[in-house]
Amino acid sequence: MRILPALALLLATSATAAPFAFSPARIAADAGALASDDFAGRGPGEAGEAYTLAYLARQFRAAGLEPAGPGGSWLQEVPLIRLERQPGATLAITGPDGPLPIQLGRNATLALRQPGETMVADAPMVFGGFGVVDQGFDPYAGVDVAGKVVLILAGDPDGEAGTDLGFGGRTLAYKGRVGVKIAAAAKAGAIGVIVLHEDFPASYPLAQLVGTEMVPQMVPGGTSFGGPLRFASWVEGAVAARLLAAIGLDLASAKAAARKADFRALPLPALASASGRLTATPFISHNVVGKLAGASRPDEAVLFGAHWDANGQGVADAAGDAIRNGAIDNATGTAELIEVARAFAAGPRPERSLIFAAWTAEEKGLLGADHYAAYPLVPLDKTVAVINLDPHVQLPRTRSLEVIGVGRTSLEDDLAAAASAMGLVTVPEPNPEAGWYFRSDHFPFVQRGVPALAFRAGRDIMAGGTAAGQALIDRYNRDCYHQPCDQIGPGFTFEAAALEAEAAWRVGLSVANRWQRPGWKIEPKF
Repeated sequence: MRILPALALLLATSATAAPFAFSPARIAADAGALASDDFAGRGPGEAGEAYTLAYLARQFRAAGLEPAGPGGSWLQEVPLIRLERQPGATLAITGPDGPLPIQLGRNATLALRQPGETMVADAPMVFGGFGVVDQGFDPYAGVDVAGKVVLILAGDPDGEAGTDLGFGGRTLAYKGRVGVKIAAAAKAGAIGVIVLHEDFPASYPLAQLVGTEMVPQMVPGGTSFGGPLRFASWVEGAVAARLLAAIGLDLASAKAAARKADFRALPLPALASASGRLTATPFISHNVVGKLAGASRPDEAVLFGAHWDANGQGVADAAGDAIRNGAIDNATGTAELIEVARAFAAGPRPERSLIFAAWTAEEKGLLGADHYAAYPLVPLDKTVAVINLDPHVQLPRTRSLEVIGVGRTSLEDDLAAAASAMGLVTVPEPNPEAGWYFRSDHFPFVQRGVPALAFRAGRDIMAGGTAAGQALIDRYNRDCYHQPCDQIGPGFTFEAAALEAEAAWRVGLSVANRWQRPGWKIEPKF
């Protein structure tokens, strides 16, 4: 019991002391460099990767880190396969009244799923409801969907139901993610999946999807292609809803029917066709990793991460700009990672080691972080916590921090203590239907049982309150998310970014010095 006063003093010190001055100007300088046209949008395997890796290694070294990669390198190799849809692809749906007005890159997308030529001609269609297979729901049970194209709704059964039907209420369930639902349809034998787009359940506008239509996709190296699925698409809600009208359903009644556990896929009076060529090119990308050795428990580590990649070059916008610079997503988070490294290197070494990782290919499916989690440089049973910096907002000074995936780990209590020491409060994310907890680089570690924290600056900003902060976020999500206009703006102050970096440092300092490991508040089921 004699250690308790000393422990309390240590925790109080780590929660309140901030000898390092977190600098919006330094974060702005790093974010500005990474988001400049010289880095060509930081696409993995593209020209900008070499510039990015060299810059990050330079900044990590200048911050005071040591290389943490194999053989004393700053880099961890990540084998990937680049998938590029060649020009000339087509998607067509013919309903009872004739062809639907579908135009790729305008109101629909097409992701081919098999390398080489794809030719799907006049495949019959079915309506699969929400397409979720979980909690007693299975729209494909007893229904033959082999060789057919499934139309599904975005989200999960209770996202807009106003009650919890077993999927967490408004919070998106893991099985409600589009990729998981596409896999479920493929397992049932579907040859194609078309998702009916709506802004709320999708959590992003259709413009964001069609704007990245021709941006290459990626899968892990060694992926074995196969199975029945040939394509997946998003189609504008009003256009796709015409198929439901043909069987007497409007969107509201279609959702109501699909919310019942006994719902089964319904035939649609429509035929779907798709064609195109997909090239697959293996290549090696890289995570950038640095470390600071712990003072007394160097074999255990706290891992800080941020993804360095953006979406590279794609179709030019109206102004002729084809570079998706990714200033907010995620040059800002990467710059915060560097600032956190500076803060730790400038102070006494914590008891546990610290790993700083800049991930590749987050935008392609969390591939860099997933590769590290599968081949960790510190064993995962020795990695006590992951702190993810993917803020996805660029705000002036704020009064709050938003917790992503609230109620999961004790790290949220550490964040609340850090926020309090900074004169801030923590609040739950206001749009849990977007599924952000599954959409960033902490999640591969969560899937393997490592407690992880994801958070961002809250929208209750000092100048204008929540309404002003929400307007800034809405404008970014509507116009610039994954688009060429995600660039450093003249009004960017990086004040909130400095708060995010300081909060991450405070949480990491407490965890790295405390003998107890962080734990789970609820059992992870991923």
